[in-house]
Amino acid sequence: MAPPDAPKQQFSGEQSLTEPNIYVSLTYDPLDATAQMARVKSPQAGAVVLFAGTTRSHFSPSRPITHLSYTTYPSLALRTLLRLSSDILTSHSLTSIAITHRLGRVDIGEESILIAVSAPHRREAWRGGEEALERVKGEVEVWKEEWFEDGGVWRANRDGGVGVEVRRGSGSGSGGTKGSGGSGKGSGGSGARKGSDARKKELPEVGIRKRGTGEFSEGGLEF
Repeated sequence: MAPPDAPKQQFSGEQSLTEPNIYVSLTYDPLDATAQMARVKSPQAGAVVLFAGTTRSHFSPSRPITHLSYTTYPSLALRTLLRLSSDILTSHSLTSIAITHRLGRVDIGEESILIAVSAPHRREAWRGGEEALERVKGEVEVWKEEWFEDGGVWRANRDGGVGVEVRRGSGSGSGGTKGSGGSGKGSGGSGARKGSDARKKELPEVGIRKRGTGEFSEGGLEF
């Protein structure tokens, strides 16, 4: 997914929603793993599992990452987080679950997401935590932008998602998406068509507007 005109204004602290044994939140601040684990600890729980997703330095060997950036519609994303957390709490017989996603800039080595779950037994905790991560990546309205020395690319918030470049250095091609099967050059070749088809399949909500030109595709996202 690439974001539509998501809110640019930051908020302070955490925005959160809760239900019994469920805590979900969004924040621009650094994440606190100790506090997240404390939210799910219970005398009834024999296992606590914490997943911390961190920014790594490379997504491909030839193009080092400088940082990631995340954007969202907070109220929409929080409702989705609450819904999927409720599903997982029930289906895996968890004691508690807490999910916090960071927004804005996340530098190399910093955490972008913390998922903590507790359960009477370790198997339920492991499986519940893993499903929570996959569903967050696949369902929650959070968009990820990967940043390199020569520009950025919007990426589906899951492993292997096709990217849409939003800013390029002078040496980059003018069409297609790197890694999507296109040549990255021209608009009429078969490589460009393949890249376009891949983007439409993976990123149906893409909308890009070139700043100052008035040109845009569906969605009207401006850079």
